[in-house]
Amino acid sequence: MKNNTSAQAVLRDDAPLPISSSPTRAAWLAVLSVAVGSFALVTTEFLPVGLLPSIAAELGVTEGVAGMMVTVPGLVAAFAAILVTIGVGKTDRRYVIWGLTATLIASNLIVALSHSYALVLLGRALLGIGVGGFWAIGGALGNRLVPEASAARATSIIFAGISLGTVAGVPAGAMIGELVGWRMAFFAATAVSLLVLAAQMWLLPRLPTTTSLTFGQLPALLRVQKARLGMLATLLIFIGQFAAYTYVTPFLSQVAGLSAKSISVLLLIYGAAGFVGNLIGGWAVAKSVKNSLIATGVVMGLSAAAMPLFGASAAGATVLIVIWGLAFGMMPISVQTWMFKAAPDAMESGGAVFVATAQISLASGALVGGVSVDHLGVASAMVVGGVFALAMAAVIAAWAKDDGKPLGKLHAVH
Repeated sequence: MKNNTSAQAVLRDDAPLPISSSPTRAAWLAVLSVAVGSFALVTTEFLPVGLLPSIAAELGVTEGVAGMMVTVPGLVAAFAAILVTIGVGKTDRRYVIWGLTATLIASNLIVALSHSYALVLLGRALLGIGVGGFWAIGGALGNRLVPEASAARATSIIFAGISLGTVAGVPAGAMIGELVGWRMAFFAATAVSLLVLAAQMWLLPRLPTTTSLTFGQLPALLRVQKARLGMLATLLIFIGQFAAYTYVTPFLSQVAGLSAKSISVLLLIYGAAGFVGNLIGGWAVAKSVKNSLIATGVVMGLSAAAMPLFGASAAGATVLIVIWGLAFGMMPISVQTWMFKAAPDAMESGGAVFVATAQISLASGALVGGVSVDHLGVASAMVVGGVFALAMAAVIAAWAKDDGKPLGKLHAVH
């Protein structure tokens, strides 16, 4: 379809807009459509966390096994971040974004309609393709949709969608699941996804590209010492977060003895704290990315590890959840800012490797937590997660010399 507004002009990667140009309303709406798409994808990725007990009970699996609904899309997304970015070659990025959003629609429908856990995992694997590809490609579109002077703001809006989706997915799923059942949570996500796709098809301009990523460009990020340190930090903090967070709902039910309604409210509070933490993180990274990472690891690690000791009561669980939520909100922006400072000239190439690292870590965390839950009890996952988060803080404190400024430049592929 065609639209004669300025938003539908051809945006070439070899012909950036003048610095003095002002973004049009249509351009900002295009940016918003990408941001809402990232929000919908990431929200859906974490949707099962607040629904694990009911999903496990209906499908006849343990809660540790049900946690594979987080592990599987994470593993697929790790490979998709690289394979999709390379596979799409010079395809107009508008069509790529449409396709990735379409995988979200298909995934949610399969999960909502399936009565077989194997089919549920198949649907979640399809989601992984969308998440991995979107994380790697969508974040690089900010500087193509608006003039150069506004590129940083556009990119921050797109990544705000990812950060908000991270903290909103669990409380949204828990609340809908409590009111109308876990399947309706995925039907609701399907409806939202359809609206997002319609908006993107209407608002996104043509985004042709004259370059494409190759496998040979991927190791470039690994040659930057501070990027390697950032990837290690990403590995540790994501494993820690999702080893514990994936099983927070069973913990609150079995150990704290909270009702499903109380857990929904508490997870909503967690999400609100995460939003505040995201704002705090934005302020903190402006002061020092290194200190922001250390603070995130320490606060997250101590609050998660303390859950078995002080989270058995409603009051103790509430206090710890709020503190943990603040750290969770700081996590995405702290890690992303470190990586962008370490490799500022890498967009899709560096982004693909970073996303693969983050998604492998997310999947590994859910898997490690699930094994711990099934063998040592649900409280053990909180301790395991806390230890990994504290390890990240220790690594950054010991080895980071500055705020991740690069040693060299990387080639950017748009």
